[in-house]
Amino acid sequence: MRYRNTIIQLAGMQKEKRKVALMSVMAAVFLTGFKLIVGFLTGSLGILSEGLHSALDLFAASITYFSVRISDKPADRQHNFGHGKIENFSALLETILLFVTSIWIIYEAMRRLTTGEVIIKVNFWSFLVVISSIIIDITRSRALMRVAKKYNSQALEADAIHFATDIWSSSVVLLGLICSTVGFYVADPIAALGVAVIVLVISYRLGRKAIEVLLDTAPQETIRIVRETLGEFREIRHYHSLKVRTSGADTFIKVNVHLDPELNLKQVHEICDNIESELGNRIDRSEVYIHAEPQESGHISKENEDGL
Repeated sequence: MRYRNTIIQLAGMQKEKRKVALMSVMAAVFLTGFKLIVGFLTGSLGILSEGLHSALDLFAASITYFSVRISDKPADRQHNFGHGKIENFSALLETILLFVTSIWIIYEAMRRLTTGEVIIKVNFWSFLVVISSIIIDITRSRALMRVAKKYNSQALEADAIHFATDIWSSSVVLLGLICSTVGFYVADPIAALGVAVIVLVISYRLGRKAIEVLLDTAPQETIRIVRETLGEFREIRHYHSLKVRTSGADTFIKVNVHLDPELNLKQVHEICDNIESELGNRIDRSEVYIHAEPQESGHISKENEDGL
């Protein structure tokens, strides 16, 4: 029964993740077309830069959609630790795309500022596309973040943060359009530069996080939780060689614990099961590997030698 419930929960998780990722793709299709059409008609670099940004959003959202379809596949003979890394790789690709977009926006904005080609047409459609973008991005960013936190999905989290920054960049463009209505056209390329700066900042943050996971950098917050949990078990006289790595939504924990040598095999097994259960309650989708050893000497602090 427990196995069946786990399968049902996994199927529900996959369905919800795919649904919110597909919603993001559909929103990106609409926004990309709308922004590019209005941008070309008005000549607004701010809107055009947002249109190209949305085009890359569409590509990134598509990558995210396919990555969440693959990442939740169970481990197999070729992928013993599952397919979770595809989510982290997806986040890294999204970072690269955002960085390339920023470079183009900065180049075009500086060209317009230096050549004086900043006259644009501002009309009803200019404001409609930007305001619509803000409303849609608020909706999908919240939906993506909710599911990302619920299932510990870095790919969905990257999309959520990405679209949250789109809200700010669209707001900057909106300010540029308002200034242009009173003849201050230079505000448009300046607004585009503002978009580029925002995108560069978020690219750096997303890229650093994705690279850390791909390089198996130990997550310090998770290590803190593991240490606190191990410290609550009085049966553990000493522990060492604590190792933690993440792969997509999964966390893998390995540790050596020293126990009373007078304990029998059944007692040791029960203690290890209790440790695994407690860590599983505190860290979602975690797999715990515990190697138990006899502690021959007296009581030793649990907090030393927990590194490599």
